[in-house]
Amino acid sequence: MNTSSRIRYILCLAIFALAIAIGPPILRAQDVADTIKIRTRVVFLDALVKDKKTGLPISDLKPENFELFDDGKPRAISYFSREGQARKPLALILIFDCRGDGAGRYLKRPEVIKEITDQLAKLPQGDEVGIMAMNIGEDEKRVWLAKFTNNSAELGTALARIPSFVDKPDQVANNNEKKDAKRESKGSVTISSDPKKEEAKQATAPKPEAVETETIKGKNGAVVTRTTMKDGSVSLKRVSKNGNMTIELDDVYDMAAAIREATRTAEQDRPNSQTAIVWISDGIAPIFYEDRDATEQILIRSNATFNSMTTNLRTLFKFLLPVGKPLAGWMGVSLYGSAKQLAQRSGGEALRVNRTSDYGGALAKIIGNLTSRYSLGFALTEDEKDDGRMHELVLRVKAQDAKGKARRVDVSSRRGYYMPKIEAEQAATTK
Repeated sequence: MNTSSRIRYILCLAIFALAIAIGPPILRAQDVADTIKIRTRVVFLDALVKDKKTGLPISDLKPENFELFDDGKPRAISYFSREGQARKPLALILIFDCRGDGAGRYLKRPEVIKEITDQLAKLPQGDEVGIMAMNIGEDEKRVWLAKFTNNSAELGTALARIPSFVDKPDQVANNNEKKDAKRESKGSVTISSDPKKEEAKQATAPKPEAVETETIKGKNGAVVTRTTMKDGSVSLKRVSKNGNMTIELDDVYDMAAAIREATRTAEQDRPNSQTAIVWISDGIAPIFYEDRDATEQILIRSNATFNSMTTNLRTLFKFLLPVGKPLAGWMGVSLYGSAKQLAQRSGGEALRVNRTSDYGGALAKIIGNLTSRYSLGFALTEDEKDDGRMHELVLRVKAQDAKGKARRVDVSSRRGYYMPKIEAEQAATTK
């Protein structure tokens, strides 16, 4: 090759190298622009599949084993990962109902607290725990004992405080209120069938400082108003469909308030984690039906999993419950069973705990099942708009055992979703 040919050859190589160096950024920029223009909205859900006979998770399923129905219509599963492959870190929130005549009878035992503490110490480094206690003292206070930590010492210190909330609730409540002004009002219940008299009474009654008011319209026409106070307590008012009955609950720290606070805190502090709530109580949690439905919506919108660990009822409550449930139902109140329903609807577990060892075992099962889930998703089309309602989801699993027979399985997943907004709609709502 002569000198002229070498020069032409070198120049060609230089031009080719320059084209390669310049070309990719232009293509990448174009790809990014296209990605920004086309925003694919995806609905994700986690699914736990257990063998009905053994109760153990099934981990070898494939996308073709799943059928997903949205309001009765099949959806193509476009995203799939097996257990643990793409799971988010857990934001696990334990809520302890410390009522002395309820779960507090067991939570005051050091051996029960140790069972729970030992299980939390086994969590992987990325998973974190928040601990909340409620129904403390006469005012039924609710407090955070720890907020999202994996430090075993911090969790142990927080959990060690729980027995004192049961044995000396008033003393603990007073200690927590040293920096606050003493509240003059106590929790009360008011039932009225005369709306005019009730309005006149409210006009003259002193009003505590409110920070949030939520109006919930039920399917049956009743309306519930939740007013959250500065101190975290809630005043509830339910007016029947015909307006003839008004029920008020003042200064309560109820299950709905605890769930709202837990999910809100997790969304703000741990937005990239999977929120899971574990409610530990005796199952008695008075709540208006409309309020329970609204709480379910919050869990589903947040894609949070609700789980319950339920202790035995006191003998007296077992006798009174059959009488109290119909009366409470007439008033629009669910006395017992709401925790189990929320667990079923959000894809969680509802477990019974009777013996001391049950607490550690139940918590281990809940945590294990949270980390043994399949992740599935389907894409929404551009013309599917947010209609404001919950879409019912049904997930079916068909699988065979080693002998080719159909396996009997239990499937746990959230029972619905609210359609995510399109980016333009989200921008409009935030202006």
